[in-house]
Amino acid sequence: MSDKYLEYMDGVKKYVPDADPMIVKKIVGYLGIALRSRDASLVSCTDPKELGRVRDGFCKKKLELTPEKADAAIEATCATMKPDRQKSRVTFYYLVAKNSGTLAKLG
Repeated sequence: MSDKYLEYMDGVKKYVPDADPMIVKKIVGYLGIALRSRDASLVSCTDPKELGRVRDGFCKKKLELTPEKADAAIEATCATMKPDRQKSRVTFYYLVAKNSGTLAKLG
């Protein structure tokens, strides 16, 4: 994989100054071509369908979270990122993993 993940590091470091670049790289790899579309590269905390996809996709499949734990991590992440009008999917996923205590599953 190229160094494409580096362009997402500043966004993640805004919330997690000591963010692990290898975990960011794995999230970017997981998201793949979804990051090419501007719309798909962002998360909307006001769209229940969007948050359901995050819960049932990334949280369930990659982080192995129960729906309740996933919802709690997503809610915490939405609260943390509330000041950002446009929420980067890479940063959002990193924070969901951090808030759920599952960053190690991505490492």
